[in-house]
Amino acid sequence: MRIATLIQARLTEALAPTRLEIIDDSARHVGHAGARPGGESHFRLVIVAAAFEGRSRLERQRLVYAALGDLMAGEIHALALTTSSPSEAAAP
Repeated sequence: MRIATLIQARLTEALAPTRLEIIDDSARHVGHAGARPGGESHFRLVIVAAAFEGRSRLERQRLVYAALGDLMAGEIHALALTTSSPSEAAAP
């Protein structure tokens, strides 16, 4: 199963996001540490979830990392996060 598919499944189950974008940035990191020939090692996520309401940036990151679990220890080398609550995402 592709890593992006696993990321989507785990975050959907754990956080029920109203918006989830998974961008594979691996091609930008070819030759860097942790890059794999087939890609899917460096990701950027945009996630909007009610679970983030009232939580700090660090608490939000911890929720995402907990949901991804063992993927963070091996398959995912780098992860950039943009996290928002629905009320923040709706603000102009």
